[in-house]
Amino acid sequence: MSIFGISEPKHNQMAIEVVEVRSTDELREFVEFPFELYRDNPYWVPPIKSEERKALLPQKNPAMRDCDTILWVARKDGKCVGRLAGIIHHKHNEKTGEKMVRFSRAEFVDDAEVVDALFAKAEGWAKEQGASGIHGPLGFSNLDHQGMLVEGFDHIPSVVSEYHLPYYQEHMERLGYSKEMDWVEFRLSLAGFSLPEKAVRVNDMVKRRYGLKVINFTSRKELHECGQRVFEILNSAFRDLFSVVEFNQETSSYYLNKYIPLLNPKFVKMIEDGEGNIAGFIIALPSLSKALQKANGKVFPFGFYHIRKALKNPTECDLLLTGVHPDWQGKGMVSLLFSELLQELIGSGVQHLETTGMIETNHKAIQHWKNFDHIQHKRKRCYRKKLV
Repeated sequence: MSIFGISEPKHNQMAIEVVEVRSTDELREFVEFPFELYRDNPYWVPPIKSEERKALLPQKNPAMRDCDTILWVARKDGKCVGRLAGIIHHKHNEKTGEKMVRFSRAEFVDDAEVVDALFAKAEGWAKEQGASGIHGPLGFSNLDHQGMLVEGFDHIPSVVSEYHLPYYQEHMERLGYSKEMDWVEFRLSLAGFSLPEKAVRVNDMVKRRYGLKVINFTSRKELHECGQRVFEILNSAFRDLFSVVEFNQETSSYYLNKYIPLLNPKFVKMIEDGEGNIAGFIIALPSLSKALQKANGKVFPFGFYHIRKALKNPTECDLLLTGVHPDWQGKGMVSLLFSELLQELIGSGVQHLETTGMIETNHKAIQHWKNFDHIQHKRKRCYRKKLV
């Protein structure tokens, strides 16, 4: 008997069954499966379980309200062996003119029958919805889970990036999925680095020429007060980028409340023009990857201690977001923002900086790293498959 009072058919215990998540217990199973899959893996960074459950409930996560969402878990011999989500993002489909289904949060054991059953379920659902294709991993926004790791399996990801096992790529290609877009990630060494005098002079010249003012922050309260202005820049600067959908005020408030408690205000920089408008911003986040590994999905009793410790005096940071208003693009704003942040990081003793995913065709942004001791160590991929 199910929780809905409907008799459920008996299954051969060894058969693979893929069931829709409908109950609180099944949602818990969906969220906790990766903790079993990656147990003892030294590179995987676990999320906070309570936050991940909230992210999958539309009453908690406003980004879900523009989407039709379905979650599945796969079981074999009564044990969870995989999970998958299907998403119809109506706003994104309106933007692109395509009727696509996104798959998200794909995790599975290295078993072709399990993978086949999960994706057959997702593709069947997508066809029922009249979709022309399916692509992913993509989430409810570009600040949600996106991309499947295809390079860099021996590196710890940032808290806003992804980790997967090498066999995932093999199964995706076996099922007929092909590359749609890649994101690349870099690791920069800041040890012994200082800004060249020429760069300092150029940045000073840019500030004087355009009457620009650098805004520094000392408290999270100040960050909250400027937060909505950041999302206004994001909406204008990222409008045409792959997979991006505009943030409304409710959704931006959700992400502000999620991320601001984790920020060190010193590592957020904004540039204001002569009329008081925000021209651009840059945000770095103290690396929490190792702290979250120690927390192992729980804030209490010890997770909060590890996270708070990581926020103080970090030696590693993640470059979370950079945005420049379209009116200010091509005028040296990115270099100015990064230089301001870099001086703060070096002065605070940060030794390494991890970039989050950058679309591989964003050559101008990638060129910024040529002056650093750096490696391009990770690559994530969005796959696409046409449905017939």
